[in-house]
Amino acid sequence: MSARTTTGRFTFADWQEQPIGSADSTPRLARSTVVNAFAGGIEAGATDAGYTITYTGEGSGSYTGLELLSGSVDGRKGAFVLEQRGTFDASGTRCTFEVVPGSGSGELAGLSGSGAFTYRHGDTSVAYEFRYTVA
Repeated sequence: MSARTTTGRFTFADWQEQPIGSADSTPRLARSTVVNAFAGGIEAGATDAGYTITYTGEGSGSYTGLELLSGSVDGRKGAFVLEQRGTFDASGTRCTFEVVPGSGSGELAGLSGSGAFTYRHGDTSVAYEFRYTVA
């Protein structure tokens, strides 16, 4: 079983954010629910994601979250969950992600892998790279 690398792009379809505690202090926390649409090696028309965000300054901070993708990876159909960790500042967002062990279903059962993306403010879509294996 050799690792494969696939690429593509995703777009933000929806972003809803709520403060946790005071919204007027720094650092501060927020919680968001997000819907993304993936195309390319990963095909997922509408994902379900939840993030916890730490704002450490004006427009800067870090986040962690989980995203459920239902669709396909290089033509194999199923679903899986990505655990994500990222940072953001005035230039954009950098994120690494990893498949949650045991979360793959359907033809993606046994999926493992990791990847990354960098978002620059003003981009309408975001390029990703995903290196994976399927047992």
